[in-house]
Amino acid sequence: MKKQFKTESKKLLDMMINSIYTHKEIFLRELISNASDAIDKLYYRSLTEGGVGLARGDYEIRLTPDKSARTLTIRDNGCGMTREELESDLGTIAKSGSFDFKKDGEQKPDIDIIGQFGVGFYSAFMVSERITVVSRAYGSDEAWKWESSGVDGYTVEPGELSSHGTEITLLLRPDTDDEKYSEFLEDYRIRSLVKRYSDYIRYPIRMMVSHSKRVEGSPDDKPEYEDVFEDETLNRMTPIWKQDPKEVSEEDYASFYEEKFHDYEAPLKVIRQKTEGISDYTALLFIPANAPYNYYTRDYEKGLQLYSSGVMIMEKCKELLPDYFSFVKGLVDSSDLSLNISREMLQHDRQLKAIARALENKIKDELLKMQENERDKYKTFFKAFGTQLKYGLYADYGMHKNVLSDLVMFDSSESDESVTLKEYVSRMKDGQKKIYYAAGESREQVKLLPQVEAVTGKGFEVLYLLEDVDEFALMMLHEYEGHEFANVTNDELDIATDEEKESLKLENEKSKDLFDFMKEAIGEGVSAVRFTGSLTGHPACISSEGAVSVGMEKTLGRMPGAESGVKAEKVLEINKDHPIAGKLKMLFIEDKDRLKKYSKVLYANARMISGLTIENPAEIAELITELMV
Repeated sequence: MKKQFKTESKKLLDMMINSIYTHKEIFLRELISNASDAIDKLYYRSLTEGGVGLARGDYEIRLTPDKSARTLTIRDNGCGMTREELESDLGTIAKSGSFDFKKDGEQKPDIDIIGQFGVGFYSAFMVSERITVVSRAYGSDEAWKWESSGVDGYTVEPGELSSHGTEITLLLRPDTDDEKYSEFLEDYRIRSLVKRYSDYIRYPIRMMVSHSKRVEGSPDDKPEYEDVFEDETLNRMTPIWKQDPKEVSEEDYASFYEEKFHDYEAPLKVIRQKTEGISDYTALLFIPANAPYNYYTRDYEKGLQLYSSGVMIMEKCKELLPDYFSFVKGLVDSSDLSLNISREMLQHDRQLKAIARALENKIKDELLKMQENERDKYKTFFKAFGTQLKYGLYADYGMHKNVLSDLVMFDSSESDESVTLKEYVSRMKDGQKKIYYAAGESREQVKLLPQVEAVTGKGFEVLYLLEDVDEFALMMLHEYEGHEFANVTNDELDIATDEEKESLKLENEKSKDLFDFMKEAIGEGVSAVRFTGSLTGHPACISSEGAVSVGMEKTLGRMPGAESGVKAEKVLEINKDHPIAGKLKMLFIEDKDRLKKYSKVLYANARMISGLTIENPAEIAELITELMV
């Protein structure tokens, strides 16, 4: 006699089939998880009551595809179900026997029940037009069969099963143009789903698999082959992250990483973390040696694999990694996370956030250890992912500087190797208040900037900012260990003595009319012209006033749609001790027309040294020729 689901259950079942699960392939994960739970219950009984007669290695989950009948069978030798349990657990949707087993509060040694909602079984209706469940409870001589084609109801009647456990047979839906349900009968597809979702179920998942084998004695020129069926275990059972670290070699980790995350090179760093307390979880993380081809594009998707008791829940859990650590690969396994009903997504709760914070601190600590103790490895890492750390400094208005400031490195005038901010500060001169830097396209170009020569000439170290993001990152960082950052090409550079400052101030005041004339001759390209005492051999340079530096202008100018974007307020600074200063003063008195030409050429020369384009090259070339003649 067919029994009806309750009205509410019908609605829920319809949701199960059509709405709750995103991917149809999830059904196999759910049924295998249920089978694992059933075995766990019986195993627990063997520990507490004895007399079950099965050792740990006797339990198994068996998959049997039948292409001719279009059926897939999942069989376990777990605790099985009585007639009452079949009706209660399968006839009432969202009634979870596993959840009831867990919630009594007992400490169950070596038991890790997965199910909690009582809905995973019904995911099988996404691919099946009929489901038949035959179950025999442990210790019973009776087997019972539950059968249903979906919302129209179910039947329960006596069945046959040779031993205790449960056998679920799915009659797959017919193939359509859009959906090929028969793929779930193919060995390779079943293998891949077990490997992806259930690789670490602790009991063996077995299947008879056909292999093509050469017939012995067949001729070499026309060898004959026959199909041979072999019993194959599809899952590894024990995750590498649950093995004793002492028993896992670097080669084991590398092999796991390369296979699991499809990299061709071993990771630079392996990070293991196991915590117990407020949040129980195990993490196995890897720092790659190279960036994926699409890492710095919008197509790249960050995230760690998320497992719940060895069952993969999410391929990429974005919430576990901040953007600046998006290069980290790996996984987190926890039985404490609050999952949504389909186990495909997480509820956003405190446990998840706590795990994410702990992982962030662990990653930072391990990177700092690598930086200090394995510098060559860290250089390799930073070459691949240093730009991402700098973007992290710049993002969110510098909120992450406490995490990232010690991890970033820059080229330096004092070293052929990149240096950290801590290393720079450790060798600052007595009385030095600021951290000096200059931006440019290459180390050689920055090194030759007049202001850099002036600052290094006084014994100060200068950081070379060679990436577009560098100066913006330091702007957000603002200071490090109490020392503000100072752009050597900024007009506020302060490296002169009080006497030198006073002398320069008087010299500029006396030459105000000269500078006004030169500024008018140059045009809108400069906001001011003045003498400087900072230069050594160079006649002039370009500095900037305000928040936007020359380097920032160049970076912003390379962005799409930036033709009329932000400009730096440029200042033409003239070396007061260079012969050109006397020449300009003389021309202001004797030949203002020639002074106009000198002003334009001098400005063009300063722009070129700063890495800026010359706005009117034809005019400048003509002026140079005229002055030479």
